[in-house]
Amino acid sequence: MASDVLAMTRTLVQRASVTPEDAGCQALMAGWLTPLGFQIEHLPFGEVTNLWARRGAAGPVLCFAGHTDVVPAGPLEQWKTDPFGAEVIEGKLFGRGSADMKASLAAMVAACRRFVAAYPDHPGSLAFLITSDEEGPARDGTLKVMQTLGARQEHIDWCVIGEPSSTRALGDTVRIGRRGSLSGILKINGMQGHVAYPQLADNPIHAFGRLVTALTEHPLDEGNRHFPPTSFQVVRVASDAGAVNVTPGELTARFNFRYSTEWTHETLQRHVANLIDQLQIDCDLRWHLSGEPFLTPEGRLSAAVSQAVEEVTGLRPELSTSGGTSDGRFISPAGVDVVEVGPVNETIHKVNEHVRVEDIDRLEAIYFRIAELLLFEPT
Repeated sequence: MASDVLAMTRTLVQRASVTPEDAGCQALMAGWLTPLGFQIEHLPFGEVTNLWARRGAAGPVLCFAGHTDVVPAGPLEQWKTDPFGAEVIEGKLFGRGSADMKASLAAMVAACRRFVAAYPDHPGSLAFLITSDEEGPARDGTLKVMQTLGARQEHIDWCVIGEPSSTRALGDTVRIGRRGSLSGILKINGMQGHVAYPQLADNPIHAFGRLVTALTEHPLDEGNRHFPPTSFQVVRVASDAGAVNVTPGELTARFNFRYSTEWTHETLQRHVANLIDQLQIDCDLRWHLSGEPFLTPEGRLSAAVSQAVEEVTGLRPELSTSGGTSDGRFISPAGVDVVEVGPVNETIHKVNEHVRVEDIDRLEAIYFRIAELLLFEPT
């Protein structure tokens, strides 16, 4: 089985599936799942390819989820291998998407193959939800699939996402939630003027400085048991009158909140609006919500995952909500318990991304044991 998982991973990595391209990865997965008795459904939306595969008609439903799309390879001259060559060097498989997250996809399929062979008449259902739009806008991927499933009242009970959750060693961290992400797109309206006569101008840079100070001088919250404190970061600022002795007439900026469950996007928006009113800043502000925070309460899924990880690796994982956003933000609101467990994330999105071959095999064992614990054994 070990060589089989590695071969499957290499086959996926060799497909240059840069968002939103799937490059045939989901067709490969469908070909692997069909002989196991999975019913295959391709759900394309726009340029995005999605796969829904299910074995069984009854509940509970354990779904393995992930994405076949990857970020661009970056500077090719800095790679020690072809980024889509899937070469194995000194026990490591190199390639774009090897850790994020094609090793997980191969391990999930291999785990289900072993599970079906061992338990052909298993209770409940196994499912796969795979998209090619996780690294991109994420509008036509998992979000649309969940809407489709909801419209026909098809429910998932437990979802295991193969995101690279581990920090230093496989299984040291399992994510049970993620912070919300809310971005503000701001234009401050000022009045251009000569720097020697500031009383006749209205410098929008100064107004922006006051707003940043108001949002950073005190913590937005202290976090809670599962989430770190909410953070505020400015990611882009532009303001220029074209001359060194002229103050500009407007400023544009973009900022982001990564927020805990102490807030909703509505309460954060109101907080910023109140500050702008208090500071008497003339501006236009638009918002972009990437996702609300979500949290899977400790229960049967997290217990099964923790037990499986400990049995395979000897580590008791930290249950964390760290990191950016993931497609779990689209799955959790449907009442689904969601966890993320996958490879070490140290090299993801970097030149020379890689995953340890040994970890691919152990990941297959973790996924197999999770299915066993959830569908057969009490945890």
